[in-house]
Amino acid sequence: MQARAHKLPRMKNGFGIKEGFGRRGLGVAVFLICVVFLTGAVWRYATHQGMAQLSARANADLALASDRLVGQLQRYRDLAVVMADHPQVIRAVQGTVVPLDSTLLRGVADRAAALDVMVIDRSGRVLVAAQDGAGSVNARAFVARALNGALGRGYGADTATGRSYFYAAPVFGPAGKVLGALVVSTDLSSVDYAWRGDTAPVFFTDGGGQVQVSNRSELIFWQRPTGEIGLRSPLGIEPDFRVSNVGTHEIWHLGLGPYLPREALHLTQDLPVIGMKGEVLMNVAPVRRLAASQAAAVAALCLAFGALLFLATERRRTLTRANVQLEGRVRARTQALRDINNELRREAAERTEAQLALARAQDDLVQASKLSALGQLSAGISHELNQPLMAVQSFAENGVQFIERGKPERAAENFARISDMANRMGRIIKNLRAFSRQESVQQVRVDLGAVIASALEMTQQRCSKMGVQVAYTPPPVAIWVRGGEVRLGQVFINLITNALDAMEAAEVRRLNIEIIQGSTITIEISDTGPGITAPEQVFDPFYSTKDVGAATGVGLGLSISYAIVHSVGGEIRAHNAAQGACFCVTLLPMAQEIAA
Repeated sequence: MQARAHKLPRMKNGFGIKEGFGRRGLGVAVFLICVVFLTGAVWRYATHQGMAQLSARANADLALASDRLVGQLQRYRDLAVVMADHPQVIRAVQGTVVPLDSTLLRGVADRAAALDVMVIDRSGRVLVAAQDGAGSVNARAFVARALNGALGRGYGADTATGRSYFYAAPVFGPAGKVLGALVVSTDLSSVDYAWRGDTAPVFFTDGGGQVQVSNRSELIFWQRPTGEIGLRSPLGIEPDFRVSNVGTHEIWHLGLGPYLPREALHLTQDLPVIGMKGEVLMNVAPVRRLAASQAAAVAALCLAFGALLFLATERRRTLTRANVQLEGRVRARTQALRDINNELRREAAERTEAQLALARAQDDLVQASKLSALGQLSAGISHELNQPLMAVQSFAENGVQFIERGKPERAAENFARISDMANRMGRIIKNLRAFSRQESVQQVRVDLGAVIASALEMTQQRCSKMGVQVAYTPPPVAIWVRGGEVRLGQVFINLITNALDAMEAAEVRRLNIEIIQGSTITIEISDTGPGITAPEQVFDPFYSTKDVGAATGVGLGLSISYAIVHSVGGEIRAHNAAQGACFCVTLLPMAQEIAA
């Protein structure tokens, strides 16, 4: 006791107190430095992780917008290629132009939503066009390329907005000589109209660096300086702009207006198919806020634990001094220290649980911030709606004729069929909307006989007009197969329509439809046309075996039919028969009691 009592005064002198405070101050300083470094590391890691996720999302958004633009423009390329082989176009470039040629081009332009469709000769003079008043286009590089026998594309300034996109396809004569070209133009201001209001600013620049397409109208005609970064206004205004980098990510600091982010992640993607470059600006403010929140949370937890640890250490020192001075109160102080320790453990456990809950919430927030890909837009939407629209037109014309003839009951039947076709188009659009939302269409049991009967009914008028003999025996009972009524109906309509197109020039026109039942259900559809040149390529997109002028399609019908049949677990094949082509569709049966 005497030895311990002798030490107390030495600890209370100025030397001992200063030494104790100096050590504690040094420990606190080291701890705060560690907290600062840890907070900075967490912030840096969270920023890089957020930038990586934002970059992935930006790449997905840019790829989706690029695919959308390329798909919208390439349908005009396909239109130019298909129309270049049209007999009326070939006759026009050979020197015989009739008023019906303008009607044809005007109808094609209206159906395809094109700005203009022109037929030009070798000198570049416009022979016939969908729009009146068309002049010469011989000075365009894409026209010269088309007149040399290749597909040409380019930009122009023939509209009020100054943004036109052209496709020029060569028109070949019977001997393979280029007689002229067919030019299809579209207004880029109508192409990007549907994009306005998208979250991420996306813009596409041409070969000269000028913005031609964007979902932000204020960026149109802005210029990318050659060999430099950033954008310049066409009015000569120099906006506030600078560039920084976060790892491998390029960050633009913008001052381009209230509808563009002040700080954005910049990504590019070359589109050689249309001669443009796509660029996207993703707002990095959410990433910054999330990283700052995570760093602040880590700093707060560290400081809280440090404060608790400091308090615990000070309490331990106080208890130690009290034990030295008051040995009689050891038990009471020890018990109090145990209580404090228990409280500290409980608080530490609560803090740990809170930290885990915060981590889970942060993971959920990051996961929720990722956007799902919207899915590719159906390139064959025109094929999905073309047949019902043709049926509606046909039934409407028949209904008018029946009313004029005084047969209202027959007209009512046609109008009822128009209502059915409208409902059918509604179901088709519903399926397309469900597909764009990545929703799986429920496969149900479908009466195969009813589907084929509906397809034949929709094509009956054309069969009668062409004098086609249809050989088909409806099944006596319902044959239930796995699939969707609308989609399977589209498959058979496409196959029947292709067969009719193939028999346009045939002397004997016979369409055979046979249902073969077994472990699977096989439907054989054959015609008496010229057959298929390459059966192994017939289901490829944009591949067509139709004769010139037989259809206005671009070779997507069979590709879509192939995808539909395979989506319901079936199979579709094509081969040449003794006379003509034969398509075999194999579907899985579905028993009525199983389906119920």
